[in-house]
Amino acid sequence: MLQLIIISWLSFFHPFYVSVTEINHNVHTQAVEVSCRIFYDDLERTLEKQYHTHVDIVKPADKNKMNQLLSDYIKKHLIIKADGKQLTLSYVGYEIQEDAAWTYFEVKGISKVKKFEVHDDLLFTEHPEQINMLHVTVGGQRKSTKLSNPESDAVFEF
Repeated sequence: MLQLIIISWLSFFHPFYVSVTEINHNVHTQAVEVSCRIFYDDLERTLEKQYHTHVDIVKPADKNKMNQLLSDYIKKHLIIKADGKQLTLSYVGYEIQEDAAWTYFEVKGISKVKKFEVHDDLLFTEHPEQINMLHVTVGGQRKSTKLSNPESDAVFEF
């Protein structure tokens, strides 16, 4: 119990930076579905520095501009290849859940996948301690890994 209190106390004074990206091959729709969970305060600060503009993800003054910023930033920092071919992510949208922004992307016309190569350096320029978790699911089989800044590449074979 004391350890739990100490860990909680230390985490209060030392923030942690974690994102979670889910990549799912949906065989029924022949699509790759991608979702990214990022703490929205970290994401706002990163977007402000990258794009030199005020950012409010929760209550954006211009929802279309916010969608464009999120789409552009994530597409630059999350690159996915399926069986050696780079995927062109189509932005679906985003939503806020508690303290995180979930962004959604899709790639249609992918009937099967044997291998995913992922480059994920989301928030790396802003947070040297950034950790990006990846969960990839193909044919009901889920594989996961952790990328700690500066490590940004992972391969998943099914």
